[in-house]
Amino acid sequence: MQKLVLFYNPVSGHAAFKNKLDWIIEAFQRRGILLLLYRTKKAGNEDFVDFLREVKPEGVLAAGGDGTVHECVNLLVKNQLDLPLGIIGSGTSNDFATYLKINEDMEAYFDKIAAGSCRRVDVGRMGDKYFINVASAGMMTSIAHEVDRRLKNALGKMAYYLKGIGEIPKFRAVPLTIVADGEKHELEAFLFVVINSGVVGSMKNVASGLAVDDGKLDLLAIRKCGVHKLMTLTADLVAGHPVSEKECVLHLQAQKFYIEAQAAMQSDLDGEVGPLLPLTIETLPRAIAIYC
Repeated sequence: MQKLVLFYNPVSGHAAFKNKLDWIIEAFQRRGILLLLYRTKKAGNEDFVDFLREVKPEGVLAAGGDGTVHECVNLLVKNQLDLPLGIIGSGTSNDFATYLKINEDMEAYFDKIAAGSCRRVDVGRMGDKYFINVASAGMMTSIAHEVDRRLKNALGKMAYYLKGIGEIPKFRAVPLTIVADGEKHELEAFLFVVINSGVVGSMKNVASGLAVDDGKLDLLAIRKCGVHKLMTLTADLVAGHPVSEKECVLHLQAQKFYIEAQAAMQSDLDGEVGPLLPLTIETLPRAIAIYC
């Protein structure tokens, strides 16, 4: 019998995933798959690596939000565990799963997992940390850490938008130096994102020409501009229109980025707190297999 490990966050989203466990276990049992459970802990889950090496599964399923997927990716890639990863989105935000459209029909997705249908995708690396969807810094990027968990559980994604509206009057541009595969750019920007997929912060289709398996990442930086242009850009993002070709947006594609700021800036990796700038970000081509 095929074995899969479910790495699940019991408090993500509305903390209701645990009520679906029996349905998920039955769904995989019906497909001839034994599902082994690993309940994540807030204090850290480094022992998950030993768990995987002991039970020797054919793959791993991460159930939670972007933070849960981020942690699972880091544990797998850092420890060179080349196991296919499935994503069961149950958090406030599930950007990478949304981009791959893998949670739209769960029964169909479970069929793909049972059949071993996978796609290898790129992963970003920043020192000894990894991200599968986005690395960012600047105004707005700390919102995921500042929104109260109770508010997220009650309002979902709307909690992020409400917090973001309150941040707009505080917007200040910061001088940045960006080196993309050796090409240097200097600008004043409100924020930047280095992305693997086209879904960021629950906003879809943020840039054109993206691919999760091309061996490169895309950088979008919002240049210093007036309030009117900034609001227009925000409206386009919320409406799902690509902004990569807009006048106030710098769009670069590269295998390696170096980013330096003339002010203290905290980075964010897949919604989790990252290191302070300066940053060196590299692409690991097709570093992980995703069930899809």
